[in-house]
Amino acid sequence: MKRLLTALAVAAALLPGLAQEGARAATLADVKARGTLNCGVNQGLAGFAARGSDGAWAGFDVDFCRALAAAVLGDAAKVSFVPVGTQDRFDKLASGAIDVLARNTTWTMERETKLPLRFVGVSYHDGQGFIVKKLLGVTSALQMSGAAICFLSGTTTEANVADFFREKDMAYTPVTYASLDELVAGFDAGKCDTYTADVSQLYAVRLRLGNPDDALVLPDVISKEPLGPAVRQGDEQWFTIVRWVLFALINAEELEVTQGNAAALKSDSRNPAVRRLLGAEGSFGPDMGLDADWALRMLSATGNYGEIFARNLGPETPLAINRGLNALWSQGGLLYAPPLR
Repeated sequence: MKRLLTALAVAAALLPGLAQEGARAATLADVKARGTLNCGVNQGLAGFAARGSDGAWAGFDVDFCRALAAAVLGDAAKVSFVPVGTQDRFDKLASGAIDVLARNTTWTMERETKLPLRFVGVSYHDGQGFIVKKLLGVTSALQMSGAAICFLSGTTTEANVADFFREKDMAYTPVTYASLDELVAGFDAGKCDTYTADVSQLYAVRLRLGNPDDALVLPDVISKEPLGPAVRQGDEQWFTIVRWVLFALINAEELEVTQGNAAALKSDSRNPAVRRLLGAEGSFGPDMGLDADWALRMLSATGNYGEIFARNLGPETPLAINRGLNALWSQGGLLYAPPLR
């Protein structure tokens, strides 16, 4: 009897944790029941996630959310974009307020070991840099000893600068802001000599200055900043789905499957890799809890990784960012995804 009572006590103690685990493992069912994907995005960063004058969201991360919605819900429009800041993004993911964090966020060991989240992969290879006013006469970060540096709170940027300046035996004065709007205004008004962030963000911020042509992004890159979507820990099915949406977008570019030809290739292609991607062969969608056309739908809605990049960030956009490290591995970049097989 004593052993039985002890076993029951242990089971009772474990029940809350088991219930919480079950709740965390139901994201796909929750999204389908709700009929909408709740996607956490930047509050306003040109090229990645920002509202236009008509109120519609656009950007690289926005298109990833739409691709995920098309794969899971059958409709790229079934997304609720939830603006999240650097301070509340992880709390909103952990609480279930968002199903996926697509806001530009650096994958680090500390975040993945200390926070209840998992990064699904790298969607954008970035690095931390600096932007200055040309009047400052600076052409390298090595010339900025004693500078006042603007930081956005809740990011990895200040730690990277501390490491860089300590290694170079340089001093600096931190000027921290809670929001990007406040920071841009402060930098524009001369409250600091430079702003440091991911280089991609610096190009977007430059467009928001009173006189963009008066600012210069320095060539120095002082860190690795692998950006990628994140999901809650404890739901392997949802983790797998979000991860393979990203991998499918990258594989599609490598296989030359585009928004315009995806539907035709499903029936016409003789390439086994293309046929597996588009659901003509295998059971890859059903194995994840989706149907066979999950990738076909998302590619028809948003195009492949290269098309999403070109539309939002590429040389024909105001940001005019070259692919660089974000080119396919076969074209000199780092972009590489496991195969669908």
